[in-house]
Amino acid sequence: MKETLTWKIPLADPGFGPEEIAAAVAVLESGWVSQGPTVQRFEAAFAEYLGVKCAVAVANGTAALHLAGLALGLGPGDEVLCPALTFVATANAIRYTGAQPCFVDIAGPQDLNLAVEDMVRKISPRTKAIMVVHYGGFAADMAAILEVAQQHGLAVIEDCAHAPGAWYQDGAPPGRVGTAGILSCFSFFANKNLATGEGGMVATNDPELAESVRVARSHGMTTLTWDRHQGHSHTYDVVAMGYNYRLDEVRAAIGMVQLGRLEENNARRRELTRLYRARLTELSQVEVPFLAENLDACACHLLPILLSKGEDRSDFMTFLRERGIQTSIHYPPIHHFSYYRRLQDNVVNYQLPQTEAVAAREVTLPLFPSLTAEQVAQVTATVQDYFKGIPAAYAYQSR
Repeated sequence: MKETLTWKIPLADPGFGPEEIAAAVAVLESGWVSQGPTVQRFEAAFAEYLGVKCAVAVANGTAALHLAGLALGLGPGDEVLCPALTFVATANAIRYTGAQPCFVDIAGPQDLNLAVEDMVRKISPRTKAIMVVHYGGFAADMAAILEVAQQHGLAVIEDCAHAPGAWYQDGAPPGRVGTAGILSCFSFFANKNLATGEGGMVATNDPELAESVRVARSHGMTTLTWDRHQGHSHTYDVVAMGYNYRLDEVRAAIGMVQLGRLEENNARRRELTRLYRARLTELSQVEVPFLAENLDACACHLLPILLSKGEDRSDFMTFLRERGIQTSIHYPPIHHFSYYRRLQDNVVNYQLPQTEAVAAREVTLPLFPSLTAEQVAQVTATVQDYFKGIPAAYAYQSR
């Protein structure tokens, strides 16, 4: 059996500690581990934190996106505008509904979010919604996106997987990211700012949409097992097509603890991002996307860098790996995947020059709240060593 590689500096770390363990143990000791009162408390706390009327906990972020699309009635014949520079779940969730993703280019190397001009060009009579991804925790240009959506009668779904706790800026409605669209979706995967291992949330100010999501997440049933356990009902009806997209009590308990630390953890992520930027700006071979002045509003989920054109990304990542530093790529463009290539006749608009140029150069460096300043220095020194041509083995021994 192959040994698991132990990283000196991993890409991400959920940072679970005694409080999360105690919360999980308390649920296990309660004897009720499926969806129940802890999930309800988590939903209420998340809605209050975000500043919305309703929050519905679900199994994961992909389920959240799927349910959001279903609640809006997306289906065959519809198109949804979305980026290709995102995790494949964004586009997959659109296809789950029977609708087709229409890929929109990004603004450029300094802004990895949707390019509003390209989005406008790709609106067609079939377009029904815009699925906005707030890349890396930086809010997309929501003021412009909402204006376009209103002009064309389009629904806006926010994919906030990277952005819990981020804020809008540049003329967008005041408030936290996830409150401007008609529905917003969050992921609590193990590498996220608010991590429960698996899990997600749909947030909205529309109680009817929330109820649609709530029914669909549990087989289309009118009552839950917890309701019947409490004696609130003896039976149930199935009123719509539904899914098994429920969140369990253990993950909800962990989520409550993580939610209580989200502000502190995001502040630490911003501090570490500033350290990275200060140390990387002296390197001509590296470009750091997004403007430094926007950091105060950012959730700083990722630390993306762009290598200069012509640099060997695979060689660069191997160099860091040999030093025990984990890196990743966010993201291989969705339209490059074999599945989506086979759908080329059905999935529209593959001309994405900015997306392709950036995706070929992007590398993600480690970023998580428990990362130390010394580790940031080690990562950036290793990056410097690579461009100085210092062999990995020598550099490792000399530091």
